[in-house]
Amino acid sequence: MNARRTLATAKRVLLQLRHDPRTLLLIVGVPILLVTLLRYVFDDSPAIFQQFGPIVLGLFPFTVMFIVTSITTLRERTSGTLERLLAMPAGKLDLLLGYAIAFGVMAVIQALAVSAVALGPLDLNIEGSVVSLVAAATLDGLLGMALGLFVSAFARTEFQAVQFMPAVVLPQYLLCGLFIDRDQMAPLLRDVSDWLPLSYSVDMIERVARDTAITSELTGDFLIVLAFGVGALVLGAAPLRRRSA
Repeated sequence: MNARRTLATAKRVLLQLRHDPRTLLLIVGVPILLVTLLRYVFDDSPAIFQQFGPIVLGLFPFTVMFIVTSITTLRERTSGTLERLLAMPAGKLDLLLGYAIAFGVMAVIQALAVSAVALGPLDLNIEGSVVSLVAAATLDGLLGMALGLFVSAFARTEFQAVQFMPAVVLPQYLLCGLFIDRDQMAPLLRDVSDWLPLSYSVDMIERVARDTAITSELTGDFLIVLAFGVGALVLGAAPLRRRSA
């Protein structure tokens, strides 16, 4: 790994995103819009928004970062950009970490913006630490980014990349405990949910929203989500092949 090459890759990706207002709007604006819609859908039942609001602060960034990262990375692969970069001294890890840093910066901006709107104008109240909630939402965005990088390796077109959305993300929505507590699921589904990163993400956000203490359970959830993200990045690097210049 070369720090200079990694940072150069991150800078290039960030400059590309800076000149792509539609992608920036998707990353920052869409999660804010979705949280706002959720708030006013339950305008007559504010308790529901107070219950599910913290969770969606993580779920929406996770989903948006998954879509944006998978499509953006695939576009660079199909355009030949990745092949040209791999023909240079930059290694696979340099490139993947560069992409991760760039999209990680966007995940932080996204989490800060969405949390500011939800906890401010939308009157979302939590008993736990705001800083911990923002950190958890950022980690969820990073998880979505890592999974997006991973699945982009298995797609050949942007349409195929989008198809991974119902295959990878939606089942996790159903099994993560958003709609029903995981302990109340059928044993088989509960066992499957134990292997899905979004299950631990939801547990993590629920813990930080209701308690200021950093418990062993919260630390465990954080480390598991982080491990899934790192594992996805490592697996995403494996299909990349260096080409001769």
